[in-house]
Amino acid sequence: MAMNKRHEMPQQPILFCEVFDVWGIDFMGPFPMSNGYSYILLAIDYVPRWVEVVATRTNDAKVVVDFLKFGVPKALVSDQGSHFCNRAMASLLQKYGVEHRIAIAYHPGKRNADLVLDRRDGVGLTQSQTLEKQ
Repeated sequence: MAMNKRHEMPQQPILFCEVFDVWGIDFMGPFPMSNGYSYILLAIDYVPRWVEVVATRTNDAKVVVDFLKFGVPKALVSDQGSHFCNRAMASLLQKYGVEHRIAIAYHPGKRNADLVLDRRDGVGLTQSQTLEKQ
């Protein structure tokens, strides 16, 4: 199906601009098991491009909730995975006043946020997405 104005998702800019205000979060894997770990939880601070990487045994909501106990951003950007869109996460984010935004798949012709991390960081990640408020 061809994209046209009628099918476009409305764009909503993220207005937070301080360090640690906006985090993008996602799981990578499964990878071949190493020391009992097969997933990587990847979190990126959008302003300074700071990367936090945590090896995990599973890719479930408990891992994400435990990770967020170390600090709370003003906005969290994730995909629609069940580990990010669930009651436990919604409750935690509401408790701390965190705005949850959902990343949508790339749409040709739209202005997208491109995030490219250098291979020197040990993570090769390219992410093209637009954002939609949940």
